Amino acid sequence: MAVTSAKIEDAAKALRDGQLVAFPTETVYGLGADATNEMAVAKIFAAKGRPQFNPLITHIANRHVAEEYADVTPAAERLMEAFWPGPLTLVMTRSESCPIVDLVSAGLDTVALRMPAHPVAQALIHLAGRPVAAPSANPSGTVSATTADHVREGLGSSVDYILDDGPCTKGIESTIVKIENEEAVLLRPGWITREQITEHCESVREVATTNSKVEAPGQLESHYAPSSALRLNATSVKPNEALLSFGMQGGLEAEHNLNLSPSGDLIEAAAHLFSYLRELDKTGCDTIAVMPIPFHGLGEAINDRLSRAAMPKMQSHI
Repeated sequence: MAVTSAKIEDAAKALRDGQLVAFPTETVYGLGADATNEMAVAKIFAAKGRPQFNPLITHIANRHVAEEYADVTPAAERLMEAFWPGPLTLVMTRSESCPIVDLVSAGLDTVALRMPAHPVAQALIHLAGRPVAAPSANPSGTVSATTADHVREGLGSSVDYILDDGPCTKGIESTIVKIENEEAVLLRPGWITREQITEHCESVREVATTNSKVEAPGQLESHYAPSSALRLNATSVKPNEALLSFGMQGGLEAEHNLNLSPSGDLIEAAAHLFSYLRELDKTGCDTIAVMPIPFHGLGEAINDRLSRAAMPKMQSHI
C-alpha cells in the first residue's frame, strides 16, 4: 500500500500531538512517539507491555542532530559516515542539552540513536520536527512486526495511526554498537555485521556476559518469541512440529514447512525470519524445529534472534 504525502503529514501531526504512530523502516515496523514528550513515550511502554528498564532507540533526521544530542567521538563519526542512513544504532553519552526524556534512556546517561534509510521513516521524522522514540511495533517479547498487518494483529487499537508501506525489506533489527574509548562494543548483532563494523573501528568486543544491566533493546534473554516453543539446530522433525528450514533440507519434511532461503542466502533468510515464524506459529504446532543457520556474517544476528526466541518466556511488566 503506497503511503501518500498527506498520510505522512497526518502521522507527523499525530506525533506532535503526543500520539503513537506505527511506521515502516528498512528493518522492522516501529512504534513511534515524540522522544521529547514523557507522556507520549510512556504510552509506548503501556502499549507494548514493555519493562521500563529496557531503553528505546531514538530515530533522528540527520547526523547534525546526533551532535546536538550526544558526545560524538571520532569512532562514532566513522560509523555514521559508513552506515547512516541505515540499520545501525549508536549508543553514546548524552549531551547536557539533550532534549530526549530520561524514560527513553531508562535512566542511563546514554542515548541510542539511529538514522533510518526508509524514505517514509525519513519523511515522517522531518515533518514531525522531533526525534522519534520507536521500538518494534509488537507486544514486548514477541516476534517483531515486518508488515502493517503484524502491527494491527499485535497492538490493535493502542496505535493511533499506522503508515502502511508494505513489508520491510531487511526484516531484522538494526545492529546496536556502543562506543567506549574509541572501541566498539557490540550490544546487539543486526543487519550491519561484526565484520563490517571492524573495518571502521580498531576493535569490536562483546558486552560482558556478567553485566546484567540492559543497555540497549534486544538484550533481554527471552525476546522475539512466538507462542510455540522453538527447538534449535534441528536435524529431525518430531510429531506435531513445524519446520523452519534453511538451504538444502537434507530429507527433512513436515506438514508445515517454510524455508528461509532454499539457496542458503543469509540476506534472504533475515528478510523472511520474523514473518515465517509468525506463519508457522499460526499452524497450531507444539514446537517449531529450526534447522542450523551458519553463524558467519548476518547469520550471527539471525542466531541471536532465534536463541532469544527459544528461551523460556518472561512475564512482561511495566
